[in-house]
Amino acid sequence: MNIIRKWTQSSLILKILIGLVIGAVLGILVPQWKIIGFVGDIFVSALKAIAPILVFVLVASAISQAKSGDGSKFRMIIILYLFTNFLAALISIIACHFYPVSIHLNAAGNVTDPGGIGDVVGDMILKIFSNPLNSLMEGEYLGILFWSIVFGVALKVVANDTVNEFIVGFSDVCTKVVDFIIQFAPIGVMGLVFTSVSQSGLSIFSQYGEAILLIVGGIAVVGFIINPLIGCIILKRNPYSLLRICLRESGITAFFSRSSAANIPINLRLCERLGLDKDFYSITIPLGSTINTNGAAVTIAVMTLITCHTIGISVSIPLAIILALVTTVAACCASGVIGGSLLLIPLTCSLFGISQDISMQVVAVGFIISVIQDSFETGLNSSYDVFFTAVTEYYYRAKNSKPVKYMGEFAK
Repeated sequence: MNIIRKWTQSSLILKILIGLVIGAVLGILVPQWKIIGFVGDIFVSALKAIAPILVFVLVASAISQAKSGDGSKFRMIIILYLFTNFLAALISIIACHFYPVSIHLNAAGNVTDPGGIGDVVGDMILKIFSNPLNSLMEGEYLGILFWSIVFGVALKVVANDTVNEFIVGFSDVCTKVVDFIIQFAPIGVMGLVFTSVSQSGLSIFSQYGEAILLIVGGIAVVGFIINPLIGCIILKRNPYSLLRICLRESGITAFFSRSSAANIPINLRLCERLGLDKDFYSITIPLGSTINTNGAAVTIAVMTLITCHTIGISVSIPLAIILALVTTVAACCASGVIGGSLLLIPLTCSLFGISQDISMQVVAVGFIISVIQDSFETGLNSSYDVFFTAVTEYYYRAKNSKPVKYMGEFAK
């Protein structure tokens, strides 16, 4: 038990880095030891097994527990959260179009182009209305998403406390199972890197570096250009002073904790220091940790399009817009565990007829680069929970001719 406790309490980032190095070294020295790569296959299989159930339960639970805020302030911030998710996905899609990246995938040649927009939409409709049990067993994520929304709405309408408590509890259990599986990520990463290096050599690390560059670049554009521009348009003043406060007080801690949920108390204290309405921010901050997931939208869109480029699937403009919309919904349903956004990648990959066998390999690659990706993603998400809360609050104070007290540098 002491060994298990020490393992779970030690840094996951450090363990993944160690697993990555060991896998690369063994891939060069003893490429014939295929048993090492087998542990990576086990890790991917475990993710494939839990991911469909996790997506279904998370979406149904989120919808059934959604609070309906009163007043235009709540409507505005929800629109901001969702709209910026969509913009983050759209910008990532544009970036992938101009800077396509490929990664090493097994059996990539078995996939065919899904065809035109009519074929894709027709296939989507058939998958959406398929048997929910079949969708869960076969990993058909469009059907899973549709039926989870239906069940979530039904749970909200019925409003049965016992049933709602069960679905929330089951959601927590699924999240805990994923957390348990992720504890084996360093061993799984070692096996996956061993397989990739033994088959393709050290060139795979340049591929991973390009994927990280795309994701971090997308996060930087959203965090330093797009979202501040939205804040500037709403408030008609320079937003960067407020952004510096949010990044310094919230973004840095979220970067290292890699958990928006764990950063909620810090964000609540920052909102208090900014002089915001407690009745407002006590709702918007927890809500933002759930649906204000710009970083997750970037990650999901980029990794999906990397998969498409690797296996030779072309993405038309109508398909890109559909991908951005589905990514917006998927990002809102990312779980709070480390790497939670990665488990939504199969959902968006299913738009293009990509099998779960391939999309889960992409998820595994995501865990390899999550050492960097997840920190930047969480830092963006958490800091903008406060930023958009403050922007909305200040906007309505000015609109209602109330005194607007900005904090520190933002008052200039």
